[in-house]
Amino acid sequence: MTIETEEPALTVDELAARAGVTVRTVRFYGTKGLLPPPVIGPRRVGHYGAGHLARLALIEELRRQGLTLAAIERYLDRLPPGLDAHDLAVHRAVVASWAPDAVETVGREELGRRAGRPLGPQDVDRLTAMGVLEVADGDADGAGEGDEGGEGVYRVDAGLLRLGVRLLDVPLSPEAIRAARTVLLDHARAAAHELSRMLREEVPQGDAQAVRSLSAHMQPLVVQALLTAFQRSLTDELREWLGEPPADGSR
Repeated sequence: MTIETEEPALTVDELAARAGVTVRTVRFYGTKGLLPPPVIGPRRVGHYGAGHLARLALIEELRRQGLTLAAIERYLDRLPPGLDAHDLAVHRAVVASWAPDAVETVGREELGRRAGRPLGPQDVDRLTAMGVLEVADGDADGAGEGDEGGEGVYRVDAGLLRLGVRLLDVPLSPEAIRAARTVLLDHARAAAHELSRMLREEVPQGDAQAVRSLSAHMQPLVVQALLTAFQRSLTDELREWLGEPPADGSR
């Protein structure tokens, strides 16, 4: 098992707080082999990096989807080796797309803590454009634009927040982000519709238990298949855009 350990600056307490879990949960995943051990620093204190945080977030997302520990272990074992924190965040975002809306209501201070960095008004605007968060009802006058002092209440898509924060450093306008989000959502809905139609043909009508069982087995496979296909297709598109030959050497 490999994991990004660059700048392992988090203690176990800080890691747990950033991930929204307990220290006991972090240690439990460690004993089960789902989370790699920390980097041991001076005075034998263990420290965790961005890769640990991203992997822990992915584990928690898979658990929220209802996967057992054994199923989570199988999912993690099938991941390509050498994934960094960004790659793991992408996997988590794709997994989260199968779940009902995981929306939480938080204040600006808690929002910044969850994000792992201070968020200014422009950051909030861009996260809103991504669909990661929105100003809570009844608080439109007290949050958002011009809010520097930590006030304001927001509805946050917890499954997408960490990935959205990483995208803040990408030089795209809010308009471009909204357009990209629309394209991705439209294609995701179309794929989900076709898969749902296929599953309905395979499961006896009205057998809810069979539907849940099949869904639990299919979700990890479908998520990885979609992500792999998308990454390869995007790579091919970028190579064509840059005038580079395809990865397989064909023309």
